[in-house]
Amino acid sequence: MNFYGKVAGTVFGIVMIFLSITITAETLLRKFLAFSLGGVDELSGYAVAICAPLAFTVALIHNAHIRINILQNRLPVAGQAIVNLVASVMMSVLAIYLVYFSIRTVIDTATYNSIAQTPWATPLIYPQSIWVFSMAMFALAAIALSIGAARLLLKRDWQGLVRHFGPETVQSELVSELNDLQQRMQREKV
Repeated sequence: MNFYGKVAGTVFGIVMIFLSITITAETLLRKFLAFSLGGVDELSGYAVAICAPLAFTVALIHNAHIRINILQNRLPVAGQAIVNLVASVMMSVLAIYLVYFSIRTVIDTATYNSIAQTPWATPLIYPQSIWVFSMAMFALAAIALSIGAARLLLKRDWQGLVRHFGPETVQSELVSELNDLQQRMQREKV
C-alpha cells in the first residue's frame, strides 16, 4: 500500500473511531442523563459524506473495489482485458455522475440558502462544497485510471490490462496475504 493509502486509511480510521466514541457518548448521555451534546448526528453525516468518496478513491487506486469475476477468469486474456477496460470506464461514468449530482445539490443549496435542520443550523453550502471536492477527487482518479486502461488497450497490452485493472485471482490474493502475514510476524520479532 502506498503512502497516500496508508495516510488516508489512518485518517479515515481515526475519524470513524472518533465518531463511534462520540455517538456512543451521545447515546448514553441522552439515555441516562437526559443531556445531548448537540450536533453529533450532523457532524457524523458530514464526516461520512466527505470521507466516503475519498475512501472510494483509495480503493480505486489499490484496485480494491469488489468485483464479481466468476465468468471473467474463464475468458481468454483478451476478453479479460476488455472486461477490465469496460469496468474501468463504467467506474468513471459512475464517478462523473456522482460529481454532477453533488454539484447540482450544491447549486440547489445555494439557490435556496439551505441550512441544516439541527440546533447548529449550519449553512449546508460549506460541508457540501467539501463533499463536491471529495467526489471530484474520486472522479479524477477514475478518469485517470480509465485513460491508463485505454492506453494499454491501444497498445494491445492484454496482460497489462489484466494485471493492473483485473481483480486478484485466488492465488495472487493468497500470496499477498501470506506476504502480509510474514511482514507482521517479522515486525513482532523486532
